[in-house]
Amino acid sequence: MNVTTAQLFTDARTQNGYLDRPLPDAKLHELYELLKWGPTSANSSPARFVFVRSGGAKDRLLACMSPGNQPKVREAPVTAIIGMDMAFHEQLPKLFPHTDARSWFAGKADLIASTAMRNSSLQGAYLMLAARALGLDCGPMSGFDAAKMDAAFWAGTTVRTNFVCTLGTGDPAKVLPRNPRLTFDEACRLA
Repeated sequence: MNVTTAQLFTDARTQNGYLDRPLPDAKLHELYELLKWGPTSANSSPARFVFVRSGGAKDRLLACMSPGNQPKVREAPVTAIIGMDMAFHEQLPKLFPHTDARSWFAGKADLIASTAMRNSSLQGAYLMLAARALGLDCGPMSGFDAAKMDAAFWAGTTVRTNFVCTLGTGDPAKVLPRNPRLTFDEACRLA
């Protein structure tokens, strides 16, 4: 795999539409096998993923999305729902076995929530970088009813929705002009 910084960052764009090209399940497995190696605090790995690709699941997802995001989800061959497991700490004996990291979180709802949000967001970013490294395009978004999404895709679990990200081969005709970014001096300081 010969990946460039342009492919990951400077040439990569948020997609607003997709070409009619399927995304095989094998590519989704390859995507996860890459993204899972991204670091999280205490190897907590709280993200959980649903890759929505079938008609029925897509209909359920569309019912949760804001009207402005529905066309993007409709066109994408796959939309990843990035969730956060609010019981991630139960996996810490397996994922961080050299100390009792589970006890750091047990009974501490605020710490669980902040750690799950922070680290599942990191894992969602790893998903996007892995997708771009594999030659896929992506479109991360909010703009959904979280309660409906949780009921439709995570019912009966300890997982809650963080954000969604469309995946596939982007339609260059639907990419918006690049927006500006803050300069180093606007966003950074040296201490």
